[in-house]
Amino acid sequence: MVRMSFLLVASAAGLSFAVPALAQSSDASRIIDEGLNRSRVMLTASELMDGIGPRLTASSNIRKAEDWALAKFQGYGLANVHREPWEFGRGWSFDNASATMVAPRRVRMTVIPIAWTPGTNGAALRAPIIVAPISKVEHFAAWRGKLAGRIVLVSLPGSAVAEDKNPVFQRFSDKDIAEEDRYELPTYDPETLDRRMKRFQFAKQLDEFLRGEGALAWVRKSYRDGGLVSGEGYSYLAGQSPSLPGFELTAEDYRRLARLAKTGPAPTVELMSDARFDDTSRMANNIIADLPGSDPKAGYVMAGAHFDSWVAGDGAADNGAGSAVVLEAARILRQLGVRPKRTIRFALWEGEEQGLLGSRAYIEQHLASRPIPAGMDGLTAYFTWGTRFPIQKKPGYDQLKAYFNMDNGSGKFRGIYAENNSAAAPLLREWMAPYNALGADRIVAGKTGGTDHVFLQAIGLQGFQFIQDPLDYESRVHHSNVDTLDHVRGDDMRQAAVVMAGMLLAAANNDKELPRPPLPTQPTATDPFAYADPDKL
Repeated sequence: MVRMSFLLVASAAGLSFAVPALAQSSDASRIIDEGLNRSRVMLTASELMDGIGPRLTASSNIRKAEDWALAKFQGYGLANVHREPWEFGRGWSFDNASATMVAPRRVRMTVIPIAWTPGTNGAALRAPIIVAPISKVEHFAAWRGKLAGRIVLVSLPGSAVAEDKNPVFQRFSDKDIAEEDRYELPTYDPETLDRRMKRFQFAKQLDEFLRGEGALAWVRKSYRDGGLVSGEGYSYLAGQSPSLPGFELTAEDYRRLARLAKTGPAPTVELMSDARFDDTSRMANNIIADLPGSDPKAGYVMAGAHFDSWVAGDGAADNGAGSAVVLEAARILRQLGVRPKRTIRFALWEGEEQGLLGSRAYIEQHLASRPIPAGMDGLTAYFTWGTRFPIQKKPGYDQLKAYFNMDNGSGKFRGIYAENNSAAAPLLREWMAPYNALGADRIVAGKTGGTDHVFLQAIGLQGFQFIQDPLDYESRVHHSNVDTLDHVRGDDMRQAAVVMAGMLLAAANNDKELPRPPLPTQPTATDPFAYADPDKL
């Protein structure tokens, strides 16, 4: 009776906000209690990262992870749990690889095969090295006739470990976050896009040149010091494969070989990789699950993270952390028995590392299409998809009301990027308010890229990425052989899952919808007198 009297008085006084505000406060309290006191997020993360491990798109390991994720969503009692397939290409995996300098002395080195390069057919390749830095077609002429029977080191060695003044582990300061609160001016330069695409096409040209010269294999240097390797295979798009085995050595091992080659007889190296291809299916899958809404006409809100990873580590911070948080947000909301007005959809994307392929496939099936030429590979489409017009809306376009993405490691949520959509900031701030005391209290104007909300932004829909503490994500963990659960912070993960669940429920229940940015139309060159330096692309 007391509560009813308060609401009646509030209504008479014109305080129409009282009911939804009280409801949101009650929901937030329950979400915080469940997500912090009975969290399952780190147990879920361990099952995925420790138990299953790396999840390269179309690999046998990601098939295991798919089955696991489907069972998780079904176990939580979600609806419409299913795979959503799309065409990718051939799979690839490896179990063992080794690199040994056998002369002038024996040194076991740290190596990883580069994804989608072939193995060594079960045998070791033994040959002298040649240091032949090659980064563009114009370099081929200098090395013709010199590479036959050699293992070719194609990176510039550099002379010493870089002096990096940035901290290895970092929490954002208020100043760091404030620097993100700026509107980024749009840029459009067709010549820059063309040059960037040519850079990714160079890998195929290099493979053909090395094979034609009779080289046995090629090796690149890791882009970070400290014994880290990644094995990224960005240049072999949508599961294509080159003809020669490719390897990545730690920067320290690579520079040792280069120094010895410069001062004396070229070292002899032995390389082995059991890399193999899987042509069982050319399909990859997004994993979809729903918490049904009470109003079928109200549309849906969505949370997502990419499920695939590279293969050097366990794909923990990138992006098992995001996947585990999405799963935990689903568990929290289902455990609380909420009945949102709008459906809440959860998505685990594949093919993100090859050019946001899974989220793009979802968009093209459900939301909108752009005129992409048939057969265009993943990263070429990634760089050009947002510049192809017109945008053709699909019947489901107006149904998606908000999308929240996690893909910056396992750091605590500090707020959210408004993605240049300043009109959305007031609602985002309102929905995040109950979680300010947990450290998530900043809405910044800045725009982020490189992950699965990008193509939603590119078709005028409300896709957002959370601000996260960097931790050691970029400095050491990202795509590296130390991307394991050891670098995932449990308290941060619990906080992130709570904020994710809270934002989803607020977006699903609020009578207001997040304002959309304008539907993009064909831009013109932002500076017709600017000429890009191709060496800086």
